[in-house]
Amino acid sequence: MTQTDKMLSRKEGQVGYMIFNNPERHNAVSLDMWEAASRIMDGFATDDDVRVVVITGAGGKAFGSGADISKFENERSNEEAIARYNVIVEKANNALYDFPKPTIAMIRGYCIGGGLGLAVCCDLRVASDNSRFAVPAAKLGLGYSFGGLKRLIDIVGPAFAKEIFFTARQFDAEEARMMGFVNRIVPETELENYVKSYAETIAGNAPLTVKAAKFVANEVMREESKRNLARCTEMVEQCFASQDYTEGRRAFMEKRKPAFTGT
Repeated sequence: MTQTDKMLSRKEGQVGYMIFNNPERHNAVSLDMWEAASRIMDGFATDDDVRVVVITGAGGKAFGSGADISKFENERSNEEAIARYNVIVEKANNALYDFPKPTIAMIRGYCIGGGLGLAVCCDLRVASDNSRFAVPAAKLGLGYSFGGLKRLIDIVGPAFAKEIFFTARQFDAEEARMMGFVNRIVPETELENYVKSYAETIAGNAPLTVKAAKFVANEVMREESKRNLARCTEMVEQCFASQDYTEGRRAFMEKRKPAFTGT
């Protein structure tokens, strides 16, 4: 386990975990936590043993409650500080959104503001039935960037994104599922085991296929002029040229579980 003040990371088999560890403040995120998150994700990206990463919050009451407002006077009190803060937060969000491997937000309790923005950057979101969601920017006078809003709109559509921002109200797990924000709702007591099994299922599949599918899906969401279609084709061709493709065919014919290596 690697610890960086209020951030934790660990590996369980082929699954990496990044944990926001500020439970006394419902896992509110300070500037140093955002910086640590980028470092942790960079480490997981280069670790060939890690095939899936789960993002969650410590303490059992919150995935994340957004920015640590108590530190705004030091971290976001003037134009220069705001610009620096936004760059660091966007770097952390991009590190997660552009992460080459599948990511799962394991959401329990509050998922608010920047916590919701972080969950948006994950590929999949699994929530406990007692989760609560909100973006209270309109109650604080904060502005959200184009990138952050686009990522939310890509998931829930413009009408629900506008409702979330305009009302700044909290909504429950069932509303989140109805909006398309979460993939699954699980009883709170079953959440960890469910996500563990979910992640291990993904980790057991062919890494090159999963990586290519994530890359292509993300390219679909980009403006047409910015899509890297050549890279999409290259990654698909790598799947068919891989040892894993041979292994998958043989395992199917031999009626056994394939042992994929990512090569």
